[in-house]
Amino acid sequence: MAAKKQQSGAIFDDSDFPVSVVRKTIFQGTGADVEESGEKPLIAVANSLTEINPGHMHLGTLAARVKDGIHVGGGVPFEFNVPAPCDGIAMGHEGMRFILAQRDLIADTVETHIRSMRFDAVVMIASCDKIVPGMIMAAARLDLPTIFVTGGPNAFDIRFKPTMKGSVSHKDYEDLADKFATATCATCGACEIMGTANTFQCLTEALGLAFPGSANVPAYHTEKLLCAHRSGKRIVEMVDEELTARKILTAKAIENAIVVDLAIGGSTNATLHLPAIAHSLGQELPLATFNEYNKKIPTILGIAPNGPHGILDLYKAGGIPAVMKRVEADLNLDALNVTGRTVAEVVEAAVVADESVIPDRQNARLPEGGTVILTGNLAPDGAVVKQSAVAEDMRVFSGPARVFESEADCLAAIRENTLVEGQVLVIRNEGPKGAPGMPEMLAVTMALDLQGYKRLALITDGRFSGATSGPCIGHISPEAYGGGPIALLEEGDEITVNIPARTLSVNLSDQQMEERRKAWIPVVRETPPGYMQRYRKHVSSACKGAVLE
Repeated sequence: MAAKKQQSGAIFDDSDFPVSVVRKTIFQGTGADVEESGEKPLIAVANSLTEINPGHMHLGTLAARVKDGIHVGGGVPFEFNVPAPCDGIAMGHEGMRFILAQRDLIADTVETHIRSMRFDAVVMIASCDKIVPGMIMAAARLDLPTIFVTGGPNAFDIRFKPTMKGSVSHKDYEDLADKFATATCATCGACEIMGTANTFQCLTEALGLAFPGSANVPAYHTEKLLCAHRSGKRIVEMVDEELTARKILTAKAIENAIVVDLAIGGSTNATLHLPAIAHSLGQELPLATFNEYNKKIPTILGIAPNGPHGILDLYKAGGIPAVMKRVEADLNLDALNVTGRTVAEVVEAAVVADESVIPDRQNARLPEGGTVILTGNLAPDGAVVKQSAVAEDMRVFSGPARVFESEADCLAAIRENTLVEGQVLVIRNEGPKGAPGMPEMLAVTMALDLQGYKRLALITDGRFSGATSGPCIGHISPEAYGGGPIALLEEGDEITVNIPARTLSVNLSDQQMEERRKAWIPVVRETPPGYMQRYRKHVSSACKGAVLE
């Protein structure tokens, strides 16, 4: 059997007659030409089209262009779909507990469907937070020729307002209607900020899985259609070249992704998803690795919530290739991408079109990388903060604990106006096992911002959206459900956040902590029957990427 039919050849193999006849007669029911399909590679088009969020509502059009490209390239495409949850729509209610868990469900769905149907390669199409990393995890496991087509960013409504001040950040507007316009999706595509969605669209390029320059093309731009068509043609070439995912997704590629993530001021959720991708490759990516890099990689970009710009500005300024040009000295230049070229070749061809958006290292937004790992007696296994979104005078902060057993309890306190400036809010029992599902706390951080609080810190074993700003520390590990130190905190305990020193601590001795542990009673939340009960049983700590074990 020819190399390009290594997988799908099993469908058309007549050596096990008569069952081979069953396969072919069923296959013929699709309307595909059996003889042609027996000669050409079968290409899966894994599409996360959904009608309930703008990030994925347009992906059917992209899939059609991908399939056209596959036909032109000499392959036979077959599309299938996976869930595409929206963090924004799930925010602030019970639905958020089910969002992160779908990342692993998506990975499992893509992997098992492609293995069972014996596809020779796959084009993956997605835009948003859990879907992109989930698909990459599947690509790592499958090790087939793989190319990623990102759905692209949308445009916020503020861009169409006469009151726009050259910024898409809510921090730059006083008028409430303008503030809302900086978060209102006016087109299809992923929310225009450097949240998890656009962080991972950018990182598909940094990992080498997407065409250079394709990730930031606006969702509604004709260039996005061309990217889709070219990706369809290219995947067939990759089959012939036997350029598989693991030849691209190497340890060097993961390191490149960390460098780019820090340079763009990416979402803290990268500390969940990159370790999970590494795990799917059989590699380990300790959280400490982020600190090894963030001291030497500056935050180049000022994309909201780190600054005034949006992803559309990044696109116009040269996109991810231009960013990689700025941090060239720290990249593994011999790493490959889906074009068969090296990072060195991509960087050489890159052009920085707007230095106000993509400045050089000497004029970077911040001298250090955006994502920082904190450790200490409150987070022995680590906690995560987006320092690029924290005001300089809040990067060292101490205050008394105000303890909440859930996000809902904290939201109630905000509505009742019982918080006091100078406190450290503690939200616990929101970790991977405790919630279960490790929900985002964006509802809390938005409420705090709208109420005008300036000197409050927030710590949690839950997580934060890439849109979150301020001294918000998440992913505290071990989590409260497993008896981590956050479970032992009491009202008034003095907590210190020291981002420059990379520490998070509570003013309690080991003996005091041990005494409290003797009286500690775990909080076990009622969980609906089905997937989430299995998830709670098997999910790992956030410090390991919250992967299923």
